[in-house]
Amino acid sequence: MRLANCSMIYQQVNDFSGNNAMLISEILKASILIVDDQEANVMLLEQMLRKAGYAHITSTMDPHTVVPLHLAHRYDLILLDLQMPEMDGFQVMEGLKEIETAGYLPVLVITAQPAHKLRALQAGAKDFVSKPFDLVEVQTRIHNMLEVRLLYRKLDNYNKVLEQTVLERTAELRESEARFKSLTELSSDWYWEQDPQGKFTKVSGPVFDMLGIDADNTDGALSIAAAGRWNEAERVQLEDNIANRRPFLDFIYSRRNADGTLQYLQVSGEPMFDSASLFIGYRGIGMDVTERMNRDLEK
Repeated sequence: MRLANCSMIYQQVNDFSGNNAMLISEILKASILIVDDQEANVMLLEQMLRKAGYAHITSTMDPHTVVPLHLAHRYDLILLDLQMPEMDGFQVMEGLKEIETAGYLPVLVITAQPAHKLRALQAGAKDFVSKPFDLVEVQTRIHNMLEVRLLYRKLDNYNKVLEQTVLERTAELRESEARFKSLTELSSDWYWEQDPQGKFTKVSGPVFDMLGIDADNTDGALSIAAAGRWNEAERVQLEDNIANRRPFLDFIYSRRNADGTLQYLQVSGEPMFDSASLFIGYRGIGMDVTERMNRDLEK
């Protein structure tokens, strides 16, 4: 038992290590843009990132180029200095908001002013580092932010795939229902659906006329049994099938019309269940087979 537990724990550790290594590999592939008007700061950050294993690094000392660069490359992270001449980091973030319509700004701000930190976060930045740099802190914050960014993108992609799948399945379901309805109309006189209590909820075709029911006074909420004048033994057999959630095929039952003649109806039905396997009613097709039955009886 202990050996089995040890083996399971070892496997879980290996799985975690493998997943963690894969995540780190994806993080190191992230594209990063460094924005600072001081060349020394740019070089320091570039050196630190390359030493940590990041390979896709771009830098600029002109804040006016940040928006067009991000529009062209969609960086995973922008290291943005707030204190720059002509155009500061806050103005850059305002420009980025216009192209990041989802509301997520992948910006980590760099500032020497403690008072600017809260304002930067309120402007949309996701994190900040202080000058002078603590390289370990900078590297840790970059890693953490990229990990969140990666998971955010994966979730966004998953939601898009899920949404597309739902749209495709919905379209397939509608197409299937339309095809089913078309086939039932070709092969029968009417299509019907009933709720769990046996009341009609959907009817296609002249079913009420065939059953001698005044549809204007029922709103569709009428069971077959309630129409009256059925052959009692046949009615019991049909209701037994429905009560036990059994499908039935070409079941023929009869009713006596007001003029005393017999009418024969043939129905097929199947139980319906929802996604939780709960019974929600029946659906099926039917047709008037009186002429056929009379011919058979005359033979």
